[in-house]
Amino acid sequence: MQKTTVAVVGAGHAGIEAALASARMGVDTILFTMSLESIGNMPCNPSIGGTAKGHLVYEIDALGGEMGRAADAVTLQSRTLNLGKGAAVHSKRVQADRKRYHIYMKSVLEKTANLRLIQAEITDVLTEGNAVCGVRTALGEEYACRSVIIAAGTYLESRIFVGNASQDSGPDGFLPSKGLSASLSSLGIKLMRFKTGTPARINRRSVDFSVLELQPGEADPLPYATSTPENYMEGAEQIPCHILYTNAETHGIIRENLTRSAMYGGHIHGTGPRYCPSIEDKVVRFADKERHQLFLEPLGKDTEELYLQGFSTSMPTDVQQKMLKSLPGMQNAEIMRYAYAIEYDCCDPTQLTATLEFRDIKGLYGAGQFNGTSGYEEAAGQGLLAGINAALAAKGEEALTLPRSGSYIGTLVDDLITKGTNEPYRMMTSRSEYRLLLRQDNADARLTPIGHRVGLIGEERFAAFKTKQLHIENEIERLSATHVSPERANGYLLEWGSTALQTGASLADLLRRPGITYAALAVLDRNRPALTRSEMQSVEVQIKYEGYISRQTGEVLRQIKLESRMLPSTLDYSAIKGLRIEAAQKLAKQRPATVGQASRISGVSPADISVLLIYLGLH
Repeated sequence: MQKTTVAVVGAGHAGIEAALASARMGVDTILFTMSLESIGNMPCNPSIGGTAKGHLVYEIDALGGEMGRAADAVTLQSRTLNLGKGAAVHSKRVQADRKRYHIYMKSVLEKTANLRLIQAEITDVLTEGNAVCGVRTALGEEYACRSVIIAAGTYLESRIFVGNASQDSGPDGFLPSKGLSASLSSLGIKLMRFKTGTPARINRRSVDFSVLELQPGEADPLPYATSTPENYMEGAEQIPCHILYTNAETHGIIRENLTRSAMYGGHIHGTGPRYCPSIEDKVVRFADKERHQLFLEPLGKDTEELYLQGFSTSMPTDVQQKMLKSLPGMQNAEIMRYAYAIEYDCCDPTQLTATLEFRDIKGLYGAGQFNGTSGYEEAAGQGLLAGINAALAAKGEEALTLPRSGSYIGTLVDDLITKGTNEPYRMMTSRSEYRLLLRQDNADARLTPIGHRVGLIGEERFAAFKTKQLHIENEIERLSATHVSPERANGYLLEWGSTALQTGASLADLLRRPGITYAALAVLDRNRPALTRSEMQSVEVQIKYEGYISRQTGEVLRQIKLESRMLPSTLDYSAIKGLRIEAAQKLAKQRPATVGQASRISGVSPADISVLLIYLGLH
């Protein structure tokens, strides 16, 4: 029997981050994948980031993960979403070169010390008592290990559907995983059946772009990764995307053929994603809408394949052809890969702890779509946390948990383990009650000290981080202490559409005014220090939102009191007088670690929490 310390099953976005984190923390690690060609695959949208997802990528980089660096390296186009709204919801999104992303990640994995990359299908997780002791491959090889991270994506007993036709298959024609679901079920793990889908791929030469709306990238975007130069896109040609819309003819074709859709024909039983539905689902659910927006996006520099975002379907191939040709610019469209829906097994995430370890099986972790989520970014964030904790366990060090008040990764994990999910979970800024504190611009301030503590952020990078934070702090103090007179400022203020000063004011006071930016204030601030663009961004946001940030910080401090009240793992909830039966049953099942976690479990009321607090105060 061969040996390792941490075995990671699956080399998608979760598995990559898990394996890299474990290996970089000095722990012997093996990453198993059913195909070396599927590493870092993007079977759905070839992009990284988006609303809330961009926040996750910044957090992954701040902790020492790889996704941000990879996305920067293969960017085809970059845009920041929601710029018309507040800084809390500004979200970076890049169109990524799908093939180059795979090549980049495969190369990084191959060159990482303490990491072996093996093409093999894992069919069994081996245990002794209630603890992991190894894995077995389809060829009968066994590997002894202390921890196993399941990052199987959408491969577990996966089946694709196109109309009435279906076959056992993983995404993009890769083989499905057979046997591992049964092994996990035999260990007492509750599995669920979810589904997702993807649109057809179209040959660029067959599209009439003259009737489509151009969507260019933004000029001079900031990168995801702190190690990427801020001018990383300078001189680079960004490949544009295009916008188009469905129409009455499209909707008519869909309605006429609904019974031929795998989903509406009763062939699919798994639950699909609410926030990324198929086009037939959109037409049915939003029958009053005359059109739906679609995005035509490139898959790479060296391919003519285009991705039609928003047009996912499980219709048969002849209907897909008709639907596509009803769209503007698509009358002669050539389909290179047909759309399909895919069903797969995943776990009920309420079986996990905040470390992503299964509560009843020591050393077994779950990450990514296996935990019931959707999205590359959600997967990568979970993989990073699971990999860190598997490595910490191997080193005999205290596990890492991320509070929901400190990161979107923490919010994601807390939602999964306390509330569970009955559909593929997608991160959104609205899921966090602390979103003004969890911005893209301060991800490093929130999480880089943690990445350094666990060993994923080196000394040189940590020193640069501390220098950056000092620059930001000093500049905020300087702007607050630097005053200008009405005579100097009023001409500019009126030009900017702001009211005139009656008395002197600090530069910080002026920056708090709507429409006035840090860059604009340069004309009144000739002696300002040289700052990087990311430093200037943080200075501006922190000053503009100072009052709101202070208020949310106070809310976090109040919540910390609940999070610090630990609940014994052996607590007999049925014996607590005054606790409702439903609450006692759910608390006994999910075993929250803290009162804060207990307060977020569905079916546990504020009155139940009061009973718990009184009980803890008496005992």
